[in-house]
Amino acid sequence: MLTGALLTLVLAADVRLQPGVARPGDAVLVEVTGTTEAPSGQLGSTELVFLPLGAAWVAITGLSVDQKPGPLPLEVVAKTGAGKERLEGELTVRKPDFRRRQLTVSKRFTNPSKKERQWSADDQVAFNQVLDRDFEPWTFTAPFAWPRNAEVTAPFGDLRLLNGKKQSQHFGTDLDGNTGDPVYAPNDGEVVLVRECFASGGTVLVHHGGRLFTAYFHFSAFSVKQGDHVTRGQLLGKVGKSGRVTGPHLHFGVKLDGHWVDPESVLRLEVSLSDRPTSPGASPKTP
Repeated sequence: MLTGALLTLVLAADVRLQPGVARPGDAVLVEVTGTTEAPSGQLGSTELVFLPLGAAWVAITGLSVDQKPGPLPLEVVAKTGAGKERLEGELTVRKPDFRRRQLTVSKRFTNPSKKERQWSADDQVAFNQVLDRDFEPWTFTAPFAWPRNAEVTAPFGDLRLLNGKKQSQHFGTDLDGNTGDPVYAPNDGEVVLVRECFASGGTVLVHHGGRLFTAYFHFSAFSVKQGDHVTRGQLLGKVGKSGRVTGPHLHFGVKLDGHWVDPESVLRLEVSLSDRPTSPGASPKTP
């Protein structure tokens, strides 16, 4: 039974699930070593797509913020030299602890004009186009890092009541900053969107393979263009207060296979696998 740590089979297939306990909105990583080809699997009703990373096959998926607490079954089928092996286990999903906040904002934020609504609709089309990607190879071999070293001013998942009426949820992590402060790439990837958006202002999206995207909102200036390949620590742009905000800060988001997930949960994942030995019979590839 796989319970969230490490399961070692006699037939040399290893499966690691992290974290062992997650909350709704978290990223989850399943790593398989010792296989002769890409394994298959499911976490709950979500199909896992495994891609080579170092000496392992890795699937990273995200839990919806609406995921119900409780056990979530995990099943992996891996092929070894002795044939196919089926491994079963579970991920424990705990209750969310999202904050509730009352916000008072200007009417210009809650009642956009017809022109602004069209601008927002065009932005959504642009987002949908770049997010519609296949499960391309991972672009990184190291863990993710913070895009800037700053205080978290609003964590992922905040439930917001605007002017006592309209409730929304915060699908990112806000980091403090002054206009002009640098923002760096948390990992290697491809810049797939650079755009001035109505709500998110100066916006950059970076694809890291496997339908994992990092997002950066409210830039005052861009240092990259669409199509650029960036490396971990490379300058992406500068903090600003563009879009529907009242002051300068960085909104840092992660879109993972269709779900906005907690960026901090991605930063906690151990993804540096290149130094692990190749299991006998395995034929891993690096992206």
